[in-house]
Amino acid sequence: MELAVLVGLQGSGKTTFRARCLPTGYTVVSKDLFPRSARNKQRRQMRLVEEALERGRPVVVDNTNPSPLEWAPLIAAGHAHGARVVAYWFPPDVPNALARNAARQGRERVPEAGFFDTLRRLREPRRSDGFDAVREVRIDGRGGFDVRDVPDAPEVRPGEEG
Repeated sequence: MELAVLVGLQGSGKTTFRARCLPTGYTVVSKDLFPRSARNKQRRQMRLVEEALERGRPVVVDNTNPSPLEWAPLIAAGHAHGARVVAYWFPPDVPNALARNAARQGRERVPEAGFFDTLRRLREPRRSDGFDAVREVRIDGRGGFDVRDVPDAPEVRPGEEG
């Protein structure tokens, strides 16, 4: 059983990747699917994730999930239910993500202020954050995706460079 946590900017290809590359059978949890007026979206998301895991179903969380603030509760829930928790990391490609976002219609288009707020908070996930694996996902330019496992690099502290 897997809990897949997609991490990346709006317009980075997360939803397309999920639809094309993750096996059917995953329970899809996305705050984008909640009504705009829904309250307590985080609590609702966690309830849906936990309900699926309790039923033994794999889950994919298709949100920006830009930082440990968002992904730490997901990791804890996944591990509490015996799931393998995998981050799918979409490195920022700001010009192309902005262009894809601008081409969206209606509710799907994210205001630029929200986009840049996500960019400001975006951090690459690491296995040391608690993920069982981290996979980097890039759009391949041919309508598909290149996916590779990312080894956990040691953190560099200020003053330790080179």
